[in-house]
Amino acid sequence: MEFVKSSFVLSRAAKVFTYFSPLTVILVSAILGAMFVYNRRRSRLVKMIEKIPGPASMPIIGNSLHINVDHDEIFNRIISIRKLYGRQQGFSRAWNGPMPYVMISKAAAVEPILSSPKHIEKSHDYEFLKPWLGTGLLTSQGRKWHPRRKILTPAFHFKILDDFVDIFQEQSAVLVQRLERELGNREGFNCFPYVTLCALDIVCETAMGRLVNAQMNSDSEYVKAVYQIGGIVQNRQQKIWLQPDFIFKRTKDYRDHQRCLSILHEFSNRVIHERKEEIRKQKLSNNNSVEQAPNADGNNNAEEFGRKKRLAFLDLLIEASQDGTVLSHEDIREEVDTFMFEGHDTTSAAISWILLLLGAEPAIQDRIVEEIDQIMGGDRDRFPTMKELNDMKYLECCIKEGLRLYPSVPLIARKLVEDCVVQDYTIPAGTTAMIVVYQLHRDPAVFPNPDKFNPDHFAPENCRGRHPYAYIPFSAGPRNCIGQKFAVLEEKSIISAVLRKYRIEAVDRRENLTLLGELILRPKDGLRIKISRRV
Repeated sequence: MEFVKSSFVLSRAAKVFTYFSPLTVILVSAILGAMFVYNRRRSRLVKMIEKIPGPASMPIIGNSLHINVDHDEIFNRIISIRKLYGRQQGFSRAWNGPMPYVMISKAAAVEPILSSPKHIEKSHDYEFLKPWLGTGLLTSQGRKWHPRRKILTPAFHFKILDDFVDIFQEQSAVLVQRLERELGNREGFNCFPYVTLCALDIVCETAMGRLVNAQMNSDSEYVKAVYQIGGIVQNRQQKIWLQPDFIFKRTKDYRDHQRCLSILHEFSNRVIHERKEEIRKQKLSNNNSVEQAPNADGNNNAEEFGRKKRLAFLDLLIEASQDGTVLSHEDIREEVDTFMFEGHDTTSAAISWILLLLGAEPAIQDRIVEEIDQIMGGDRDRFPTMKELNDMKYLECCIKEGLRLYPSVPLIARKLVEDCVVQDYTIPAGTTAMIVVYQLHRDPAVFPNPDKFNPDHFAPENCRGRHPYAYIPFSAGPRNCIGQKFAVLEEKSIISAVLRKYRIEAVDRRENLTLLGELILRPKDGLRIKISRRV
């Protein structure tokens, strides 16, 4: 009987052994081996991250309960972590679920990250911008980013920027005219929508050569879509359970997201198609090259030379798609969308904050106007030239100080592709390094009385010896903002135009404002100012 039982067991074992083929055994072994390696690496990552100062975290969910709050509170939570932990080191850590973040706000700790050509990969958070911006200059990785940056750099040559100044001035004049309706408004008004529409008109004409007249049509569908999709992306970045596509696609946010995408991409696609068609027809008629392409109205006479240059950004991309460089229609659209996003939203936020800051400092306003009058001979009706804008040094100090206090992009995130040694700590590969620009710019060791609006922070004598990574409103290192000269010229044009005509008075007090640190640093309830005619 025992013999029969033993035979039966051996027979069953033989069948089981036969069932698991050598291939299955190899696959299972490989999976188990991969899990072992992953867990070992994960254990190393966790040990290294936990050495960095930060709040206590829970298994699996990390600090999610602390940082997954309403969108008008998340930015304050990030700032509070930076203030409470690792003040001496200049960085601290937090876990969003299983994903580690190291938040950095000291120049010496920022430099190893941003200066390295190895750490140019954007963090996982930027993935949620890709449905809108594709893999353009903002979101692409090294292999694609390097050649694309090289293609786009000529679009920001000083000669092209010189031609763009005319557009800055024309649209600034429209803004000044529209602001007249607010004269005598004793309650004050939100300047943000006015500036946003002006910046949108500027970027549409400089990037694509199209007059959308957003300032005259303030109910712009495009602007609404930009604002809404930015909020959706921010919400998804913050809430880890919304990050998987199979969950996100079952939410109302997804439906709103797709509707916004349709509006944004339809606009870009239409403009690119129309511009290509214009160039094709012009070539057929007179065998012109792209460099001799017509302007938006189809004209090509000598007096329209400046208008031809206004289309440089889109024309450059179209030319690259025709001279053997591999740039598809999708490639062109993603760069146009990136320029539209970075070129109007960031600038409009910066200008609005600066107007509020100047509204609380009448003496600084007067000093700017005195400088403008000296440069332009007291003629406040004509447009300044590019040289005159460049000569407005004190205004530039005010702009820099405004960007110090309220950087348009308050957070910069990079995914570390290899271990990075910062001071006495090693931040392991796979970590998201988040540069808290807002806090970096308020380092009292670099900027005395850091919360005070003081343009003299950027007087030449005060800049000498300053750490090069202590002030980075346009990021820094190899992946800095390609359009920063464009942005500063635009900001100078608009602010100088407003100040030549109006005296500004701040209604909102800075300490009472709730900040929304979304993709762009905005106030929750706008920025209210009052204006009176300058005499």
